[in-house]
Amino acid sequence: MNKTNRRERIKIKSLVHLYEVIPDDQRIIVDVLRQIIIENLPTGSREKISFNVPFFYRKKGICIVWPAAIPGGGIKRGVLLGFWYGSLLADTSHYLTKGTNKRVFYKIFYSVDEINERAIVRLLKEAVRIDG
Repeated sequence: MNKTNRRERIKIKSLVHLYEVIPDDQRIIVDVLRQIIIENLPTGSREKISFNVPFFYRKKGICIVWPAAIPGGGIKRGVLLGFWYGSLLADTSHYLTKGTNKRVFYKIFYSVDEINERAIVRLLKEAVRIDG
C-alpha cells in the first residue's frame, strides 16, 4: 500500500490517536493551540474530532486545528488554525490569511514560537460573539 492510500484510510477516533499519528513538532503546536482555545472559550463550548482534527464549536463552528500530517487541510507543513466564520471577523491586525476559502480564514504555524496568544484570544472572543 502506498503512502497516499494509507493516509486516506486513517480515521482519527480520539485526541490520543491524533497525537500518535502526527509528528512531534506538529503535536506540540496542536497542544498549545488547543490549550489556548480551551482556556478562552466560554462554558458550553465543545471540542470534537471532526474531519480527523480538533474542531471547536458552540452553536456553530468556532475554529479548527489542522496539522499538516492529516490529509484534507490543504497544507504541506505546520499546523493550521482556522476560524470557521473568519470572513466575518474584523481582524484589524490582519493576523489571519484569507486563502481561497471564502469563509474560513486561517493562520499557519511552523513552530510554537510563532503563536501569538493575545492575537488568538482576541479572535476567539470575536468568533464567540459572532456565534451568538
